[in-house]
Amino acid sequence: MIPLLHDFSDETVLIFGAGPVGARKARRFAAEAEVVVVSPEFADREFGAAELVRAAPDPAGVREWVDRTAPALVVAATDIADLNAAAEAAARERGALVNRADDHGEQDVGNVVVPATVRDDPVVMAVATGGHSPALSKHLREAFEAQFADAGKMAELTGELREELKSADTSPSERRDAVRRVVRSDRVWKALDSGRSKAEKVAADVIGYQMGDTS
Repeated sequence: MIPLLHDFSDETVLIFGAGPVGARKARRFAAEAEVVVVSPEFADREFGAAELVRAAPDPAGVREWVDRTAPALVVAATDIADLNAAAEAAARERGALVNRADDHGEQDVGNVVVPATVRDDPVVMAVATGGHSPALSKHLREAFEAQFADAGKMAELTGELREELKSADTSPSERRDAVRRVVRSDRVWKALDSGRSKAEKVAADVIGYQMGDTS
């Protein structure tokens, strides 16, 4: 299994099932995609901006929903194996991605795994255990959140530094070494808490370069 990032902007995600798993995935995907959740009932859960449709389709009805919405991804999150299998089959026939919430352990070929994710734009970190241990995925996600709390700020800082060094006609190896020193500097990470200006000054000191001076 090879991890990839997928942009769901302007795409539809169709979710069958409104239990805890379906609701969690609805919240996740609704931040970017148009999400439709189909279920015979909805408990008092948060589904984000997803569209909730009260319906109890049989396997044939599942296929009709897939044809109607033309989703980029189908999430099969019901507690009925036959319905999940029908959703998977319909998704594959349309060439859509499919995520079966009841597919634990050995993953079927082509099944999409939704990992535990840490997001601090523009940085995204994800961890998955192949369905073996959701608890471990959560633990690692929380550890990443704590250890790399300012990853987004670091990405922006080093991205700007890289462009400035490039404008100053430094060699690729010099740019690479400079950015690595900044990324690996505990001083810079600590300075990020004090604001961008402070972090820039510390980064400049670490590599011996004045940011903003491309002469």
